[in-house]
Amino acid sequence: MTYNHLTPTELVMIEAYFNQSPSVSKVANLLQRSRQTIYKVYRFLKSGGSAMSYYKQYKKNKRNCGRHPIMLSDEQQEYIQKKVAQGWAPDVLIGRAEFPIACSVRTLYRMFKDKTFDTHDLPMSGKEFSNWKKISNTNDISIYFADPGTPSQRGLNEHSNGLLCKDVLYKAMDFNGVSETFIQSVVSKRNHIPRKSLNYKTPLEVFLSYLADDDLSNLI
Repeated sequence: MTYNHLTPTELVMIEAYFNQSPSVSKVANLLQRSRQTIYKVYRFLKSGGSAMSYYKQYKKNKRNCGRHPIMLSDEQQEYIQKKVAQGWAPDVLIGRAEFPIACSVRTLYRMFKDKTFDTHDLPMSGKEFSNWKKISNTNDISIYFADPGTPSQRGLNEHSNGLLCKDVLYKAMDFNGVSETFIQSVVSKRNHIPRKSLNYKTPLEVFLSYLADDDLSNLI
């Protein structure tokens, strides 16, 4: 059941009836309003208010009853900016749940869009692999290619390539000039960043979960 608020005309009529001292029940029947509604206005008028001041107060309350913006604490904001600078995406921040953040993934993305946080370190869109045959032969692996014009078939690949772009490993660069030390540093960094596709675990955590204790001791 919907409720329609009193109009300015009704309030003026209630004020006129109030000055004539009829009962609340009688005014409620005349205006086809509940006795509780009329009683609230009567009580306001008895305190020295007027019909128009009652209406102005109602309009003010209505403006203040909307959805309030979500405000994150300084500690939460510092944590978000720190993790994003380390390569974490907003959905990973929420999904990993290492630190309580009082907002949803959608709200957090909107905060980045609204420039609440620095967007410089957010993951970028990825590019295609190059020299795929050489990579396949050298590492003895199969490489999957999506159908033309269907990037949705390789969303994880696009995302992963975007992460590498953030590490200054661009498609157009000459990788012959990239040192093995730098590549290993990038690999180490990315293997310690949680992934949504891995249920918010890091690649290293997933890898280690498949190893027996004896295998782990051999790695140390």
